[in-house]
Amino acid sequence: MGSFSFWHILVLAIILMLVFGGNRFSAMMGDVAKGLKSFKQGMQDDEDEKRQRYEDEKRQRYDEQRKLDTRPPIDVTPETRRTEEPAPRAGDDRQP
Repeated sequence: MGSFSFWHILVLAIILMLVFGGNRFSAMMGDVAKGLKSFKQGMQDDEDEKRQRYEDEKRQRYDEQRKLDTRPPIDVTPETRRTEEPAPRAGDDRQP
């Protein structure tokens, strides 16, 4: 007796539809959806702004570090290999 049955909920829904009307109810739901969409877009814009600010700061720190570093660049050119005879393998009894 204290709980709502399916019929109670159905009657309540019909009364709400009559009070608010079909167009008014769908318009409210559309407004709610637009609000959620703009909220998500605002959150995304904030994340993009933070990411851009972080990348700018990182780039500035890198540029400052490069300006302070006065050492000459490291030469990574490979050296030419010497052409020596290969060492004999273990167990190889042949004489060259």
